[in-house]
Amino acid sequence: MLNREQAAGRIMVALDYPDKEAAGKLLRELEGIPCYMKVGMQLFYAAGPAFVEQLKKQGYKVFLDVKMHDIPNTVKGGANSVTKLGVDMFNVHAAGGSAMMRAALEGVDAAVPAGGKRPVVIAVTQLTSTSAAVMNDEIGIAGSVEDAVLRYAKLAKEAGLNGVVASPAEASAVKAACGDSFCTVTPGIRPTWAAAGDQSRIMTPREALAQGTDYMVIGRPITAAPSPREALESILKELTTNE
Repeated sequence: MLNREQAAGRIMVALDYPDKEAAGKLLRELEGIPCYMKVGMQLFYAAGPAFVEQLKKQGYKVFLDVKMHDIPNTVKGGANSVTKLGVDMFNVHAAGGSAMMRAALEGVDAAVPAGGKRPVVIAVTQLTSTSAAVMNDEIGIAGSVEDAVLRYAKLAKEAGLNGVVASPAEASAVKAACGDSFCTVTPGIRPTWAAAGDQSRIMTPREALAQGTDYMVIGRPITAAPSPREALESILKELTTNE
């Protein structure tokens, strides 16, 4: 069983807000809880690098969730820029291929000073909103979602990345295929009292932890709650007690 600080360190609060003012209100409500903050496309495009720098000054670890997917040289440049920004973790799309993922690491290495800390670089496999039907019939990938996730996870590991984004349903299979040290970041986390929303492959925080997930991305169950702090405290209690 985790203690409170360990549990908080496993949670990434998704700051899915339209501007820094709205995000700042949440940060004030959650002050003192040592969780990760996930900055996605909406907020990063609106608030820019300065907001990430602000989070770092406040002592938060930051997962920059911008899902880079482009030609290798462009991703290399993007990875170089966000590494200089000081993020603790960022992601690329595994669908971009091995050369693109290796280029991201080249961009990281060029930005990290000697002896400096490298960010964790992970790959997106299949979005948790993607069902087997969508993957097969619309995206055009045959087989099961788990098969596709594992193929991408192995590709990411071979390219030298640190882990993947996957649903909690695939976390244990990813660990079995790529090793316990290969990081799993899992969206689609929904406490029993929260609505599923647009996620189709979901688990409760305790279930995800049992599957071996390293980090749980949780957004609306916290951010849309009447009291975000109470919602987060409820999740921490679920992860730290046997109740």
